[in-house]
Amino acid sequence: MTMYATVDSPLGELLLVGEEAAGPAKGVALLSLSLPGQKGAAVVRDGWVHAPSAFEGVAAQLREYFEGRRTRFDLVYAEGRGTEFQRRVWAALDGLPYGETVSYGRIAELVGASGAGVRAVGTAIGRNPLLVVRPCHRVIGADGALRGYAGGVERKEQLLGLEGALAVR
Repeated sequence: MTMYATVDSPLGELLLVGEEAAGPAKGVALLSLSLPGQKGAAVVRDGWVHAPSAFEGVAAQLREYFEGRRTRFDLVYAEGRGTEFQRRVWAALDGLPYGETVSYGRIAELVGASGAGVRAVGTAIGRNPLLVVRPCHRVIGADGALRGYAGGVERKEQLLGLEGALAVR
């Protein structure tokens, strides 16, 4: 069963989508976290169940993050989404430290796709279904420029400013 809820944030209303967590994990396994106006954002579909209570833990962690009191998320993500390459890139994103940035080229090196693979890494990052909690906003151009973000470069700048990774204009 697919469930959803919305959460207010400094970036706008976030759409959380998940399914019941399997195994010993209780609660919800997060499928998607979308920002308003995001390229490729999830859209509520017929048959999805509005279940705000299922996302209370996710919402609490997001509030703490936006208040500057949380530097890591402790969430369950739905398994098996994306291609094998995308999952490798997303795992590399999951390991990026709070308040630090890294280049697309460095992510390519981490997943064994350097050289021409940088473009494929950028595409995989652009398809990250878990904005904010899977920190693709921490990936920047080799020259330090803020390049691409499905939620908009201004939001990328806002998130990096929150984390102290750059001065917000």
